[in-house]
Amino acid sequence: MVSDPTESFSRPRVAAGALFFNHLGQVMMVVPSYKDYLDIPGGYIEHGETPTQAAVREVKEELGIAPPIGRLLVVDWAPNPSEGDKQLFIFDGGVLGQGWLDQITLAPAELTGYEFHDVATIEAATILRLARRITHGARARQEGTTVYLENGEPVL
Repeated sequence: MVSDPTESFSRPRVAAGALFFNHLGQVMMVVPSYKDYLDIPGGYIEHGETPTQAAVREVKEELGIAPPIGRLLVVDWAPNPSEGDKQLFIFDGGVLGQGWLDQITLAPAELTGYEFHDVATIEAATILRLARRITHGARARQEGTTVYLENGEPVL
């Protein structure tokens, strides 16, 4: 019997999100109702979606707003022992002015709030692997680059 050669291929769960900032340069963190840590707006990519489309959809679903989503900041290959292989895309959501903030309507089944945090101290606000992604994403945004990570750390 010939086994399926694709059985050994990775089938990662793929997610996309956005980093949003306020006028002070602090990053937006959402308070999920189903997790015990702060996260960024985003979620899993649905069949037939691109990472950019997923980020736009997730932001609209979670926050009720559709600000322009900018360029790719981070790609992270981040296997998780309990969830398997993951590939994560993080885009630049830009600065959310008061007009956008006033329009936020949280999805009550997903989020209970949002907060802004200094990037320099983000490790105190969330889990380490996400904090590393945020830190590298904020730096990539400032430098006009895109960063490839594995488990939240640069490879090169």
